Amino acid sequence: MFRIDEKENPQIFIRPGMTDMRKAINGLSMLVQEEIGHNPFNGNYYAFCSRNRRLIKILYWDANGFCLWHKRLEEDKFPWPRDAASVKELSMEQLSWLLHGLDFRKAYSGKKYSATG
Repeated sequence: MFRIDEKENPQIFIRPGMTDMRKAINGLSMLVQEEIGHNPFNGNYYAFCSRNRRLIKILYWDANGFCLWHKRLEEDKFPWPRDAASVKELSMEQLSWLLHGLDFRKAYSGKKYSATG
């Protein structure tokens, strides 16, 4: 399972829409720079999904080099946002749900109640 060092507390961004998964570290870091507008050396995590939504790649900078992690589903599809117009930031919990195949966009947000008197 993909793990992030809790001490670092990096931000996690997904690129909505489909990404050409033939891209490796160089191509994905260019997408981070040119399309997302971030510095790929900043230690944040950037997630990309294939056209068929069966493969996710996560790119991040780790002290002295890039790391590229990927997960391929054999029978199911990742619940990936199709709107490529914006970059979304995820919490660690939402990323965990996503990697387990759960749709983080449909998570129960809880209700707040107050006493009236």
